[in-house]
Amino acid sequence: MQNEFSSGIYVSADSIVEDGARIFAPAYISGGSHILSGARIMPFSHIENSYVGEGTVVYSSTLIGAHVEKNCTIGPYAYLRCGATVGERCRIGDFVEIKASDIGPGTKAAHHAYIGDAVVGENVNIGCGVVFCNYNGRTKSKSVVEDGVFIGANSNLVAPLLIKRGAYIAAGTTVTCDLADGDLCIGRQREKVLRGGAAGRYENG
Repeated sequence: MQNEFSSGIYVSADSIVEDGARIFAPAYISGGSHILSGARIMPFSHIENSYVGEGTVVYSSTLIGAHVEKNCTIGPYAYLRCGATVGERCRIGDFVEIKASDIGPGTKAAHHAYIGDAVVGENVNIGCGVVFCNYNGRTKSKSVVEDGVFIGANSNLVAPLLIKRGAYIAAGTTVTCDLADGDLCIGRQREKVLRGGAAGRYENG
């Protein structure tokens, strides 16, 4: 399959779509991409210079310079940038961006996360709103997250970091130090409630 415009599918001459792969229009595949048999590329996907493994489904997402192994689900609206490598059986969900990072088999980032300059192990849970803070305004730094780590929603990992096997990061935590095997990290300030203190603070409309 190559240079198919009339069907709403474009596949460049230097890309490979194996027999048994299914491409649904509209879709754009270019830059020497390789789509393996059994993969499904759903409508509104843009795949450039990327590898999509057997049984993987890409839902309305952008892959540029990415490598995705077999039996993954990507998207909808995920963005895998140059150097993103995703292992087998991963779930990379809606509005997740990955850049220059290796994601281990069975790891899940279901929605609304940024993973940059990281090595993430197997069976890691990356909660909604998690940000790998890889840039301090001058340099990019790396985070390493080992197997079986749980990262709760709205957590920030400030690189450089080493989060060791089985650690648990509670929701709403900003992590600035390394964690050992099995550590529990909670970085929240307890809320203060002033009863009736909202009066006069907000004028609706």
